Amino acid sequence: MRYLSILLLLAFGPALHAAGLGQGDIACRAGREDNRPYKKKLWDGYEISLGPVPKALDYGCTAAIYNSAGKVVFRTTGFGVVFDEGLTGEDFDGDGKAKVVFQTDSAGGAHCCWTYNVVSLFPRPYHLFDVGSGAAVRFEKDEQGKMVIWELTPGLAGYWDIANDHPYAERMFRVREGKLVDFTPEFCSGMFAPGKKDYEQQKLMLTPEELKRLSDSPGKPDAGTASALLSRALQHVFCRQFDEALNDLNLWPEATRDDVKSDFAESIKNDYPEFAARLQK
Repeated sequence: MRYLSILLLLAFGPALHAAGLGQGDIACRAGREDNRPYKKKLWDGYEISLGPVPKALDYGCTAAIYNSAGKVVFRTTGFGVVFDEGLTGEDFDGDGKAKVVFQTDSAGGAHCCWTYNVVSLFPRPYHLFDVGSGAAVRFEKDEQGKMVIWELTPGLAGYWDIANDHPYAERMFRVREGKLVDFTPEFCSGMFAPGKKDYEQQKLMLTPEELKRLSDSPGKPDAGTASALLSRALQHVFCRQFDEALNDLNLWPEATRDDVKSDFAESIKNDYPEFAARLQK
């Protein structure tokens, strides 16, 4: 239920765009009888083409950007492809130029994992970045009007019977020199404050009763509480608050605490090797 609350608030909260569900009118989804080819003119002579792929085996849809000479300058293929009219035209990297955005289904129609493909046409066409293969993405503007990209990122796997109990935490990115750069710590101030009433509180705040049930668990703890604790630990890691993350993990039931620490370290070692090594000592 915690995760469901997060997704509902992500979907209806005050964001410029929040999806990752392949939403859009100009779209192709494999296996649908109403699929048809689309074309749409952009600017500076560019045009998009989107539609089903005849006799496709590994994917069913494709989209491309053509220049004024009819040459393909970008293409994406997947089980489904959407031309994102809501985000196309936005400036993601601060160069003052509009970008083109597609959504590509990277999970074979599993109702998740729609990746945003962001393409720049200036000074020449090039693929700027992809984002969104995790649980959800939202795009916002900061006080200066600059684009901020939030990605709900899954945490430790293997402890949950259903996907809704999977731990998640948020990372925040900006685009710098054509790449996504992690700026999460910039937005962590007050994130764990007891007085917060938004969806962050629902996943980061645990009541004394919940913590007592967790510590008293002789075996596998309650899935919702355990997921909330690991979500909080993961959020502390993304905020570079490593002591706080360790304190969270030390609240896990003693019988399996070392195993959880080891598995948690394995899940973050590529991005946070020093803290992972600290957990594995």
